[in-house]
Amino acid sequence: MDTLSYKTKSAKASEVQREWFIVDAASQPLGRLCSQIASVLRGKHKPSFTSHVDTGDYVIVINSENARFTGSKMDQKTYLTYSGYPGGQKSTTAKELHAKKPTALVENAVRGMLPKNKLGRAMIKKLFVYTGEEHPHGAQKPQPLNS
Repeated sequence: MDTLSYKTKSAKASEVQREWFIVDAASQPLGRLCSQIASVLRGKHKPSFTSHVDTGDYVIVINSENARFTGSKMDQKTYLTYSGYPGGQKSTTAKELHAKKPTALVENAVRGMLPKNKLGRAMIKKLFVYTGEEHPHGAQKPQPLNS
């Protein structure tokens, strides 16, 4: 007989209600912005958060080219990629990466804050990053994400 009057509720993937949020990255510090985005993608802002289920929401980031680093990180921070071949390691600075692909700084920062498994790969698919104000998700009626 079960005598407990309370039970821990565990979210199921079929019962998750997803919302859409929009974030303006203009002149915000990149790390603080991305940690907030990663938390929403994981679903940690919901009372129904369950660590082994993707309970997170969709996030749209606009003006990603205007997100800023503090200090001189734009010149000093390096990003490494490795092709898997000998001598295949390449490094680029944040300034070079920003010039080539402005959305990559936000995407890399958020990806690094998510779990490194199948669940994290599913979560990153709910992130949409755009340069400028325009985005094609108007039909989803995204709400602004409060800090």
